[in-house]
Amino acid sequence: MVKITFQPVSVQKPEKENDGDKIIIPQAHEELVLPLRPKKSFLNGLCCLTFGLVVFMSGLVLASIYVYRYYFIPQIPEDSLFHCRVVYEDSVYAPLRGRQELEENVGIYLEDNYEQISVPMPHFGGSDPADIIHDFHRGLTAYHDIALDKCYIIELNTTLVMPPRNLWELLVNVKRGTYLPQTYIIQEEMMVTGRVRNMRQLGPFIHRLCYGKETYRLRRRNQHRRIDRRETKECHSIRHFENTFVVETVICDRPQI
Repeated sequence: MVKITFQPVSVQKPEKENDGDKIIIPQAHEELVLPLRPKKSFLNGLCCLTFGLVVFMSGLVLASIYVYRYYFIPQIPEDSLFHCRVVYEDSVYAPLRGRQELEENVGIYLEDNYEQISVPMPHFGGSDPADIIHDFHRGLTAYHDIALDKCYIIELNTTLVMPPRNLWELLVNVKRGTYLPQTYIIQEEMMVTGRVRNMRQLGPFIHRLCYGKETYRLRRRNQHRRIDRRETKECHSIRHFENTFVVETVICDRPQI
């Protein structure tokens, strides 16, 4: 009897070697690719963080400016509107009438350094309604006589007209009742000297008030005497209030002897 036997053939070693090759090659590729990804994400995160900080700081600065402007700066508005009514005595022209009342609207513009006054038609008569601008930057005063629809320009009289900030404080105190202006009237007399041709030299505020209207220059008369009654036919007056007293501005069309 013949016995036949077979020895098993081992074929696993080549497979292990092949498997070892397959493992090594991908690892080499992965080592080249993986380190690049963290660098990109780090740069992107840094950019986003920087942008966020810029936006945050900008918002913080704007909020600080807003809070400082509206809560820490003294409460003096850039422009203020007042409706004024003052009682005064005219001992020259109306001694029998007793006290008279003057009513006007006042706009004070602190940033632009000018005042605008609107005087309606008075109840007692004897004065024209007018719009007035005191431009402290240009050193000029403009009277727009609404009844005549004419403008008159003269140098600003800082003795009679309070600066915008001082006038604002006065009217605020009057409104609160802590101070009452003196009730008397003074008069200033002016004469027309010529026509104004170049309106732009008067500044933007007066130019806007007098645009399209006949505009004349004025000069002040000596205050030795009041205007005689015969002269009033050629003169007209505007009563207004921008100090602790009432001012009557008398404008005459031509020089009087």
